[in-house]
Amino acid sequence: MPNINAPAWKALLAHRDQISGLHLRDLFAADPDRFKRFSVELDGLLVDFSKQRLDEKALRLLIDLAETARLAEWRDRLFSGDKINFSEKRAVLHPALRHLKLGAFPSAEQDVMPEVRAVRVQMRQFSEKVRGGLWRGFSGEGIRDVVNIGIGGSDLGPKMVVRSLSAYQHPGLRMHFVSNIDSAHLAKLLDSLDPRRTLFVVASKTFTTQETMLNAYTAREWLCAAAGEDWARALPLHFVAVSSAVDKAAAFGLPEANVFRMWDWVGGRYSLWSAVGLSIALAIGMNGFERLLSGAQTIDNHFREAPFERNLPVLMALVGVWNTNFLGASTSAVLPYNESLRFLPSFLQQLEMESNGKTVGRDGQPLSCQANPIVWGEIGSNGQHAFFQLLHQGGWLVPSDFIASAQSDFPLPGHQAPLMANFLAQSAALAFGKTEAEARSELEAAGIPADQMAALLPHKVFAGNQPSTTIILPRLDPFHLGMLLALYEHKVFVQGVVWGINSFDQWGVELGKQLAGRLLPALQGVGDTVGLDQSTRELIAWCREHGDF
Repeated sequence: MPNINAPAWKALLAHRDQISGLHLRDLFAADPDRFKRFSVELDGLLVDFSKQRLDEKALRLLIDLAETARLAEWRDRLFSGDKINFSEKRAVLHPALRHLKLGAFPSAEQDVMPEVRAVRVQMRQFSEKVRGGLWRGFSGEGIRDVVNIGIGGSDLGPKMVVRSLSAYQHPGLRMHFVSNIDSAHLAKLLDSLDPRRTLFVVASKTFTTQETMLNAYTAREWLCAAAGEDWARALPLHFVAVSSAVDKAAAFGLPEANVFRMWDWVGGRYSLWSAVGLSIALAIGMNGFERLLSGAQTIDNHFREAPFERNLPVLMALVGVWNTNFLGASTSAVLPYNESLRFLPSFLQQLEMESNGKTVGRDGQPLSCQANPIVWGEIGSNGQHAFFQLLHQGGWLVPSDFIASAQSDFPLPGHQAPLMANFLAQSAALAFGKTEAEARSELEAAGIPADQMAALLPHKVFAGNQPSTTIILPRLDPFHLGMLLALYEHKVFVQGVVWGINSFDQWGVELGKQLAGRLLPALQGVGDTVGLDQSTRELIAWCREHGDF
């Protein structure tokens, strides 16, 4: 865990105090080459850190902090297959899922690539059959609708990628994602589907996830009712599973050929690169899926090889540590200026907060500093007319990631330039604000009388100095999206190392699940409420009186 009394930490605190009076205006005025010094371009992906509230010395000290935390050692352990998820005694090998080179990985002694490649072959064969109209339902018709049933990483990842790459989607397939246990999510969708032409992908590593399996069994009943006496033959034509529990999938009614394997070294929020991405392969084709993997592998290689001072995941992580632990930010906004990236903020919420939302370090002791901030966000152009007022004048420190693609994935004349103008303008306005002198000059130019000007001036001043990172993709294609997502994955890992956190377990998720399992019988009238708190007991009684269980 981080030692806030260590020299590296104390040096950062001292330097923070030295530059605390500097505004981003001052930092840019002092360095005409600031953009060049604080931006990195890799294979067309541009990341600009120049609007962050730090200087070169702060960055050097942050790198010292990373070295003190033995980042290089932990990075090597990640890629070598060590069981760095010590609380679950598991390796963390999602980089193997996008390893496209020949040979063993992570080592000849622990080579997981034969089984990874076998699943890729299975995904290619299956997706090509479905996309080519050769996989047919019980009536002999091809598939038109694909429904991914999952939750958490088995939903957020593939849903986000399919939406992001909708410009590359097969025109004859409609992709749907169901996660919510609320029947409104599935019922409305089933009403719109033809069971003869619908394929369900049930994604659950254990094949026991409550939300996923309840939705899967409901979909199974719907299909079997439509197939009638032919239901046993119909089931494997309309359902496939992504799971490590082949036996439970068999009990559901699926032969082993319909099961796409997962492994315990793949965490849910890191699983879109695995067979959990089957819906991605169905949407954009296996070639497109492998381009996604290739982009992620490019970041893997960069993370392993680039010096820290030019290493994108390291820089993103350290900037976040600076904002959280030294500037005092408790929140962080993700602002994509691309409609296709609508689900990126929710995906990153899980990736970051489920990984590093902890107050206990690897040593089991309470952390001596705050860890992950609250991550939230929205499409930037919509946010401008909603919460940007608070960002500009609300007085909160809210570091932001502005994300856009230089080219539109759905071009219409006259749209892209105004979009990018707003994208660039907002980060600049947040950084530099508007001084009282500038506001006064504008009001004078507009002919506002002096008596009115005094009343208006306080409302026209913008403090600025809001830090942000700007990320621009040349285009939103599979390769560059893969780069973007792997960049955030490794950022989270680096921050976990600095904070002394195991980023790959999520015990906090389990408590609510355990309690829900106890409350369910009570709601259904077959269990008691002894030992429950007064509020929960009374709420159960009220729900039983008014609900339809």
